[in-house]
Amino acid sequence: MAKRDYYEVLGVGKNATEDEIKKAYRKIAIKYHPDRNPGNKEAEEKFKEAAEAYDVLHDPQKRQQYDQFGFETPNSGFGGFGGGGNFSMDDIFSMFGDIFGNFGGTGSGGQRRRPQYRGTDLRMKISLTLQEISTGITKKFKVKKDIICPHCNGSGAESGSHAETCPECHGCGIVMRSVRTGFGIMQTQTECPTCHGEGTIIKNKCHKCNGTGVIKGDEVVEIKIPAGVADGMIVNIPGKGNAGPHNGINGDIQVYISELPDKIFIRDGNDLIYNLLLDIPTAILGDTVEIPTIDGTKVKIKIEPGTQPGKTLRIRGKGLPAVQGYGNGIGDIVVNISIYIPKTLNKNEKKIIEELKESDNFKGDETIKKSIFEKFRNYFN
Repeated sequence: MAKRDYYEVLGVGKNATEDEIKKAYRKIAIKYHPDRNPGNKEAEEKFKEAAEAYDVLHDPQKRQQYDQFGFETPNSGFGGFGGGGNFSMDDIFSMFGDIFGNFGGTGSGGQRRRPQYRGTDLRMKISLTLQEISTGITKKFKVKKDIICPHCNGSGAESGSHAETCPECHGCGIVMRSVRTGFGIMQTQTECPTCHGEGTIIKNKCHKCNGTGVIKGDEVVEIKIPAGVADGMIVNIPGKGNAGPHNGINGDIQVYISELPDKIFIRDGNDLIYNLLLDIPTAILGDTVEIPTIDGTKVKIKIEPGTQPGKTLRIRGKGLPAVQGYGNGIGDIVVNISIYIPKTLNKNEKKIIEELKESDNFKGDETIKKSIFEKFRNYFN
């Protein structure tokens, strides 16, 4: 049989866009799909012919060579420009499976791929200190979950037996039903009621899991929490949830982060706020003081003479790291300075304060008074 022009096969013009070529191919592929035409060799050949045409015309380089030289151009892709239908069904579905969307999912010979079962997800809550958050941590937990049945290794079949091909669908996982309608007899495709789409059945089921391949059990799960997480975040741990039935895919564990209050720091994003309480002489005269950090060490900062209450100092790079995907870098420690005012004084202290009270240096000018007033007003607003 002489090869037909690829544009003719897909029913498009030579100036067709990539999108038009894709739509045309999908229409033909669905029409002659093996699931819709079981045992029809002519439909199978047209299905392969359309796939070969699409293979060339959707690729700009191959299309340019074909437009210039026709079928004489050698081509390294399967089938070639003159390959004459060397496509296999598995090749077509693996290379162009996205064309069909959710239609069929078959392999060669109309055999449908076995459905992949997935285990359900688990949820758990983890409470972390700021110290653990600053570095990230790995914790181990004993989790009650569905695990693979150790007796049958997840197959669902009793020892010495195995799954057999479903006698109703012959391994396809689907059955064709003919329904008489006003438009004639219509064929519909449904999931096989005997094997529920698996294509196989287990006659001698495992007595431990009753054929599901999973049982209830305990498993020690290692959970890695990245540095920088915050209260309310959810960390997904893939593949650590419930085991999937019939050797399917494991679910995930969704870990909810709860941040414990800290006795020293208050968290503000990636910054840590530290409230420093200075005595009056240090605030007046200035000094060097030590500030704690989240890793347990201390850093020294200089207090300038005449430091006012409400002043803030910033220690760069000593805060919390940004969690991956939520920012970059490391936050700071923000030192918020307060002044300690003693509630009681002895006679000598009171005498000294009364003498200082008369000094103009301790009265403060209107500018300072206004500045303090504005700070307090902004704070309470």
